[in-house]
Amino acid sequence: MAVLTFREALNQAMAEEMERDKNVFLMGQEVAQYDGAYKVSQGLLKRFGPERVVDTPISEAGFAGIGVGAAMVGLRPIIEFMTFSFSLVAIDQIVNNAANMRYMSGGQFAVPIVFRGSSGMAGCLAATHSHRLEAWYSQIPGLTVVMPSTPSDAKGLLKSCIRTDDPVVFIEHEVLYHERGEVPEGEHLVPIGKADIKRPGNDVTLITYSRSLKATLAAAEALAADGIDAEVIDLRTIRPLDLDTLLESVVKTHRAVIVEEDWPYCGLGAGISDRITQRVFDELDAPIRRVAAKDAPIPYNKALEASMLPSADRIIAAVRDVLYL
Repeated sequence: MAVLTFREALNQAMAEEMERDKNVFLMGQEVAQYDGAYKVSQGLLKRFGPERVVDTPISEAGFAGIGVGAAMVGLRPIIEFMTFSFSLVAIDQIVNNAANMRYMSGGQFAVPIVFRGSSGMAGCLAATHSHRLEAWYSQIPGLTVVMPSTPSDAKGLLKSCIRTDDPVVFIEHEVLYHERGEVPEGEHLVPIGKADIKRPGNDVTLITYSRSLKATLAAAEALAADGIDAEVIDLRTIRPLDLDTLLESVVKTHRAVIVEEDWPYCGLGAGISDRITQRVFDELDAPIRRVAAKDAPIPYNKALEASMLPSADRIIAAVRDVLYL
């Protein structure tokens, strides 16, 4: 099995889907001549030409709108945002148009479009380049929201998302681009809406996604040294949420900690906690705990930014809390 970086896995997914379906094309800032701001589209212009790998002006609302229109008439656009912080400029196209078109047209129009790009606290990028918007987009009926954590899942999920007939917000954490892992070659598809148990366990359920998976697995290993057996679940898809997998795990462990890089106030973890509590309250032996980013704008300073993140130490403390240790 090939070992690829996260960015190489994404590149491979797009190349394979563009080869498979002539209606798939890529559009965004610097995706063609520059091979992508993060080199995710490296080599695609040379391979597929300027009609299918399209550089755009700095106008997110403009090229997102072109993508929505193209999807409505049968093409399958991949729209790259240099950072999802800039997707806020195009939120009218994503939320009002892409998400609503199938419903408001009575099913006459599908919108098979993937909005993808980097996100998250990535190291000294400050507040305006460090947003985590998964909770925002997950609130919107009509959107699918995906956040892979590993190169294998990145490839398999992106391929599945390109093939779906509904709009997808596909968020790639910037610090994961250099992460390496085994990736199946060829026809590798990961189902949308299915979480993955990255580490089985019996004492507590740790629910996480994207970059936070790494800190969560590190915390689980440290807890194992103290005899605490943590189960780690990677959501992979934020909307639709694989609630069945979460409930099955919580019924087994009777405790849960949600780890997220999102802000705590009205964050994604709050919604997940509510869904679990509403369905299996009597199975819980402790309140669900959340480990999230600190509730403040992201500072430029590297040390201050690091203090905002959900660290392994903070996760361990939350686990000990729900175990009453």
